[in-house]
Amino acid sequence: MKSFASDNTSRVHPKIMESIVNANNYDAKSYGYDEYTQRAVEKFKKLFGDDIDVYFVYNGTAANILGLSAITNTYNSIICSEWAHINTDECGAPEKNIGCKIISLSSSDGKIKVEDINKHLFAIGVEHHSQPKVISITQSTELGTVYTKEEIIEISEFAHKNNMYVHMDGARIANAACHLKQDVREFTKDAGVDVLSFGGTKNGMMFGEAVVFFNKNLSEGFKYRRKQFMQLHSKMRYISAQFEALLTDDLYLKNARHANEMAKYLEERLKELPIVRITQKVEANAIFASLPREIIDKLLEKYYFYIWNEEKNEVRWMTSFDTKREDIDEFVDDLNKIVKNVFK
Repeated sequence: MKSFASDNTSRVHPKIMESIVNANNYDAKSYGYDEYTQRAVEKFKKLFGDDIDVYFVYNGTAANILGLSAITNTYNSIICSEWAHINTDECGAPEKNIGCKIISLSSSDGKIKVEDINKHLFAIGVEHHSQPKVISITQSTELGTVYTKEEIIEISEFAHKNNMYVHMDGARIANAACHLKQDVREFTKDAGVDVLSFGGTKNGMMFGEAVVFFNKNLSEGFKYRRKQFMQLHSKMRYISAQFEALLTDDLYLKNARHANEMAKYLEERLKELPIVRITQKVEANAIFASLPREIIDKLLEKYYFYIWNEEKNEVRWMTSFDTKREDIDEFVDDLNKIVKNVFK
């Protein structure tokens, strides 16, 4: 079965697999005191500057929850989109592990705006209410859209004016960078983001994410927090070596650029089928579309993907670094055959 379900289903990039094999050639210090980790951290500092702290963890949920835990207390609340991963796909991890209340804002495109956030700040200073402390945004969003640098600056300035922080879930940050044609620093650190989850798994790595603090004061005690959250990998080099490879010669951008290009190619091919209605802007590596349920069911017999909204018969098709044009051509041709058979 060819998968268009998620970039999580893609293979490990050969160069990253090679980095894992190379890290396995001999013993190395444990818990991040190895040379691979030091080199990977230096790669991040080349991206964002020397005045940052970087911590590697195993998966995206851990990166988000650990990053948020460093900038909140249990009486705080976190404001995010209704589609945010921390709200929909992390099994209540923020509430359970941090103790914070999640305030989700409705959004038609996955992005949130200052005017919507502002409505939830009325309770600041009132002890009967959870205190808003973090605005969490996703780049690119769960609906495949991308915040502009200007939108992020506006949110960051608003947050800091109200004594709040900005957290960015960057599981697909490289896809956003390719769409914006900007360095990742421009729309993160330079745009006022305080804490970033920098994704690796969805962009060719086997496993591993990074928590990046742009304000080093916020990372005080984080190494102990990471240990308490059971994310201090003893053989850290197997995460670090992957990041070193991902950030060498812009591999992270090459992977994401190809995934984005394949999504745009899929969009173009789908225009041949009037029965398919694309429901979101195609800005990263995701296509959201609605089509008749009987066609969806037939297509699922050969291809693996998710039905995003049962009521609207909306599906999500995702591309990755290893998606080929031939894969898309075959997919669209099969979809076209199904349409003709169903409506013959």
